[in-house]
Amino acid sequence: MIALTLAELRDALGGEFAGAVDSEAVVSGSVHTDSRLVERGSVFFALPGEETDGHLFAGNAALAGAALIIAQRPVDVAVPVLIVPDGVAALAALARLVVERVRALGRLRVVAVTGSNGKTTTKNLLRAILAAEGPTVAPEGSFNNHVGAPISMLHVDERTEYLVVEMGASFVGDIARLIRIVTPDIGIVLKVGLAHAGGFGGIEQTQRAKAEMVTDLPATAVALLNTDDPRVEAMSAMTAARTVRFGLSAHADVRATDVRATAAGTSFTVHADGAASPVTLRILGEHHVSNALAALASARELGIPLDRAIAAIGTVPRAERWRMELLSGDPAIADGVTVINDAYNASPDSTAAALKTLAQIAQPGQRTVAVLGHMAELGEFETEEHDRLGRLVVRLNIGQLVVVGEGARAIHQAASLEGSWDGESVFVADMDAAYDLLRAELRAGDVVLVKSSKSAGLRHLGDRLAGIA
Repeated sequence: MIALTLAELRDALGGEFAGAVDSEAVVSGSVHTDSRLVERGSVFFALPGEETDGHLFAGNAALAGAALIIAQRPVDVAVPVLIVPDGVAALAALARLVVERVRALGRLRVVAVTGSNGKTTTKNLLRAILAAEGPTVAPEGSFNNHVGAPISMLHVDERTEYLVVEMGASFVGDIARLIRIVTPDIGIVLKVGLAHAGGFGGIEQTQRAKAEMVTDLPATAVALLNTDDPRVEAMSAMTAARTVRFGLSAHADVRATDVRATAAGTSFTVHADGAASPVTLRILGEHHVSNALAALASARELGIPLDRAIAAIGTVPRAERWRMELLSGDPAIADGVTVINDAYNASPDSTAAALKTLAQIAQPGQRTVAVLGHMAELGEFETEEHDRLGRLVVRLNIGQLVVVGEGARAIHQAASLEGSWDGESVFVADMDAAYDLLRAELRAGDVVLVKSSKSAGLRHLGDRLAGIA
């Protein structure tokens, strides 16, 4: 974080100190909501949460060297404590202040990305491009909510040239709140799908939530829209910003042709400004082509030569840990097994894309095995969407289906009802049962996809199958 006096923090966050402090004392350390990450000079936000209360860990933060505690009630520590009415609102206010101060220096450009799928991959591709051009801040992992996104923004300092912000949403209004913290120079919308549909209440509300990325952009900004998704394309009429389209469509400003997915990665030709260039990604799955196009279109808008941007994204080894992560299977189970561990997130669209990738990359003679768990936060669409995936497994001619957990049973039931399928579907109650079954049944050369929402925990099963857990 940039250096701020205690007086500046008090005024910006709308709080009062619990006792006497030196108002001109300067704080410039890292900002955390997890006391385990605090180091000397850090600012610790004691936020109440669903599972625990950060106020209980204020003492630990002070012992670790925190220079300031920001809390919603008094805590007994020997460092300054700023009491604020709302800790989350105070965190947002601090991020807003810091970004405004850095932007005032005239060099910071902000790129924000949202979508039902692909945010983290696009963010990682953007980081690879921008970090090669100048000091860049982008979140680690999926720091994209009302707490994680501001924490990420607070990493900017006077040297930062590029800030990449990943903006997730579980409810209408979530992205709008993040946009009020930092107005992007470039706002990207990747896809409108059924991720978090239970919270949004349907696909129309999901579209409304994702459109918050571009509705308040000024005319000086750029809205980058996936023209292959009609609901995203419709957002061009909802923004004052200049619209740039990316996708496979012939009328996209930045488009892809000749898409090819293999076990080694994904390749395509990108067309922009009358030129055509080959692109090779190490990331699995043709569904990542849209993410790559979004990153390349952003680079184009920032004045970065396309050849440098293409070279940068070609170095990214994977989408992210547990996202289409290609692993070698544990040789103690069977020789030459390939594991695709994609069990950090799962929506109907991302699961369908992962299944199609599994079918595409298998070589003749290789058996495909799909290990699927529960897709969370689908609300009233849960049974229907799990059922649809079971039928898709059959249509893709996946060789073996293993369904894990009661929440995913509809996948197994739908696949089993497809009488034309020569494959086999097995339902097991939990991850340990799935591991025991797969350990006994996997054979040399199998390609195994492990896919579920994070809450189902199958990412750990994928690691066990690869012998790394």
